[in-house]
Amino acid sequence: MEIIKYDNALKGKNSDKCKTLEYSFNDKEIDLGIATINGRYPDCGYGVNLVSKELIYVIEGKGTLNFENKRIEFSKGDSILIEPNEKYYYDTEYCVISMACTPAWSAEQYKLID
Repeated sequence: MEIIKYDNALKGKNSDKCKTLEYSFNDKEIDLGIATINGRYPDCGYGVNLVSKELIYVIEGKGTLNFENKRIEFSKGDSILIEPNEKYYYDTEYCVISMACTPAWSAEQYKLID
């Protein structure tokens, strides 16, 4: 059993519109992140995880998750499963989401695509 306290979560940002908290247990199979998104993220194009499934839970707010061929409206309490290689971007005035990735997320497997 392990615990990561809020004060020990790794604080970062993917852009001025996407601030993050990473709860990494050094487990290769799964991890957890929290993102606060204000606006479109990424700023242009799409993001894509080449390896991991991303399980999203909307803690606060609402918005649209845009894929190449569809749009999903989301709001507080919704959950979304994003498969590896699905291209997407968020469009929201404000939302806070929890993301569990399996296998665990790494910067090398996440790409921004125009």
